[in-house]
Amino acid sequence: MIQFKNDFMTVFQSSLFQTTCTVIEGKDFVLVVDPNWLPTEIEEIQTFIAQIQGKKELFLLFTHGDFDHIIAYKAFPGAKVIGSKGLQQHPNKQQKVNLIHQFDNDYYIKRPYPIAFPEVDLVVEEDGQQIVIGDTTITFYLSPGHTHDGLFTIIEPLGIWIAGDYLSDFELPFIYDSAKAYVETLQKAVRVLETHTVSVLVPGHGQTTTSKEKMKRRIQNSQEYLESLISAVMKEDLEKMASMEKEMPFPSSFTKQCHEENIAIIRKEFLK
Repeated sequence: MIQFKNDFMTVFQSSLFQTTCTVIEGKDFVLVVDPNWLPTEIEEIQTFIAQIQGKKELFLLFTHGDFDHIIAYKAFPGAKVIGSKGLQQHPNKQQKVNLIHQFDNDYYIKRPYPIAFPEVDLVVEEDGQQIVIGDTTITFYLSPGHTHDGLFTIIEPLGIWIAGDYLSDFELPFIYDSAKAYVETLQKAVRVLETHTVSVLVPGHGQTTTSKEKMKRRIQNSQEYLESLISAVMKEDLEKMASMEKEMPFPSSFTKQCHEENIAIIRKEFLK
């Protein structure tokens, strides 16, 4: 379904995990970010792109290599792929592909395209790296923490910030890579807002926002959560850690596992 739309951007939202896919239409290009999840949802995105692309060049941007974000890579043949060096050199490519196959097998899903890990054509290696297409400038910032291969993407002059799996309106930080890196990425997010004129923020899961105050608050919420959890772990405050698990929206075995992994990574990094 379409969650958000303006003159140059359409955000689709999957029924699963409120995962977003952003389609941006520039004068000279169409950029598709993290197309996902279900075949009918991907078909809706494909149909939309076929209506707007014309002779414009098609780009695929993957914010990181989690399987839900790369699941429709092969649904857009001929597109140039943008990703971080961490994505290009991902150490667990086959595992991610296996997770897609497992998901499809679990739910008897057939896809009309092959499953593969993205092959990156345009590699982002450092903060501030840019791609210029006509009068559009796309600026990238490495955003490790959730995963090692994450990217923030700023598209100007449209004022779009694609945040990947950060800055959701409901989802608390999930740390799969590094708590210290996550803290630094949130500090980088503050600088992004100070450096760029951002008019719309799209998270990987949850609602798009055009409010600068909400963007700031989402950063603060993540910072406060991590500060509290790091403090609780360092003090071995089991009661506080247990209460913070209850703060996870949509409580489930999945969120319980994510909370436990957050604690395990913090222990590893801060209690050496």
